This record gives sequence, C-alpha cells and structure tokens, in this order.
Amino acid sequence: MTLQQRIESLWASRTDLAAVMPVEEARATVHEAIDLLDSGAVRVAEIVDGEVVVHQWLKQAILLLFPLSDMATTELGPYEYRDKIPLKHDYAGAGVRVVPGASARWGAHLAPGVVMMPSYVNIGANVGADTMVDTWATVGSCAQIGARVHLSGGVGIGGVLEPPQAAPVMIGDDTMIGSRCIVADGARVGTGVVLGAGCVLTSSIPVIDAETGEEISRGVVPDWCVAVYATRPRTFAGGEFGLPCVLVVKRLTEGERHDKAKLNDILREGGVAT
Repeated sequence: MTLQQRIESLWASRTDLAAVMPVEEARATVHEAIDLLDSGAVRVAEIVDGEVVVHQWLKQAILLLFPLSDMATTELGPYEYRDKIPLKHDYAGAGVRVVPGASARWGAHLAPGVVMMPSYVNIGANVGADTMVDTWATVGSCAQIGARVHLSGGVGIGGVLEPPQAAPVMIGDDTMIGSRCIVADGARVGTGVVLGAGCVLTSSIPVIDAETGEEISRGVVPDWCVAVYATRPRTFAGGEFGLPCVLVVKRLTEGERHDKAKLNDILREGGVAT
C-alpha cells in the first residue's frame, strides 16, 4: 500500500490500531507522513482552480500522532517543555531565522528565508519563503501561509484539525496582515492583499466592496486589494447594532506594492487609524 493508503487504513481502525498493524509499525508510518509535512514535500491543503483542496489523509496522520506518542520533557537552555510532539530543529539547514522566544512544532514547514520573531507555528502549518512571522503572531495547525507574507505583531491565524475535511486558513503570496488581525475558521486572504490592522475575518464575515456596497463574499478577501475592518448596521429586537465586516477600500494593480506612506494614505482615506 502507498503511504496514503496505510494512513487511511489506520484512521479507519483508529479505535484499535493493533488490528491493522503493530503499534511500532503504525508509529513509523505516521512519523513518515509527519516528516513529509515538516520538509514541505507535501501540504495539508492547496488551492486548485480557485478551490481549496484538503488532503485529508495528512490531517488524519496528525490526529493519529497524538495517541501514538508519549509525553516527553525537553530542556532548552533555561526553558522546559513537556509535550507529545517535539519542536522543529536544524533551522540553519532550512535557511530559517528564529529569534529567541519563537517556536515551531515538528510537522510545521518553514520555507527558506522565513523569519520568526517571538511567535509560534503549529503542526501541519506551511509558511512560505521569505515570510515574516512577527512578534506574538501565531500560526495555527494546518494554516497555509504564502511566500513574502508579513504577519504583523499579534496576528492570530486560526488552526483546524477536526473534522479532517475542514479547510484551513489560506493566505496568498505577497500579502500583509495588519497588527492584531484575526483570520480563522477556514477564511481565505488572496494574493497581494493588504489587510488593515484589527480585522476579524472568519468564514461567516461579509466582505463588502466600498464603492458599490455589494457583498463580495463571506470570508474570502479577493486578490490585490486593500481591505479594512468596518461594521454594518443590523436591526434586532433590542435595537440597531453594528456587526463586523471587512471593507475593500481599494483595488490594486496586479503586482502593485505600496510603500508605508502610500499605504497610510489609503487607510486614512477610508477613515482607518494607522
């Protein structure tokens, strides 16, 4: 059987793994899949023809890893950790810069040129080349982050493991996610996007075109645009309240990049604090 078939067989009998293969063999099989994730040879999800394709067997491998692993204590300098999953290692070999206070789990892929300030990347996540994971940013399990992305300070990228078919957060190449943004619940941010500080984007959050007032999508910010946090009024029995949305305030030419001054001007025009 292929590795995928062996993982799927183990998953089908996960309540009694010994019925499929000896525990040590099962552990080795799962470790083989996690090593592939760690190296970037495979990834949990990708976009094909505009749609998110989830490779469920890789999520199943991650979920199988926990019952097949024992708790272990790791000491790194003055720090002590106790977990079932070890931390990544050999950052020099991977061409990755990791500042003290940052950590990533085995099974997360960091491409060459990634910089991790004190931050965290969970198992199954894939972070593209030359991406900055800034201070106190977190990249949740299985999230897919593109190349040349800047995850600003305090950004929270949500993770998902169960159910295995659930789509993770997808962030496109050449995108900047502003400070303290939350992107979760399988939301997608396209290529070349500037997402203003403090945005909350989930699969149910409306994304609205500022010029037309029309709803573009739920939970998907289109390619090459500047988008900011906003609210729209909704009337309830108790009164009128502003519910969160994401507002597309400018469309960018494909490949267009903004320097800091131009970006600040765009955001100020939209009435957004910078």
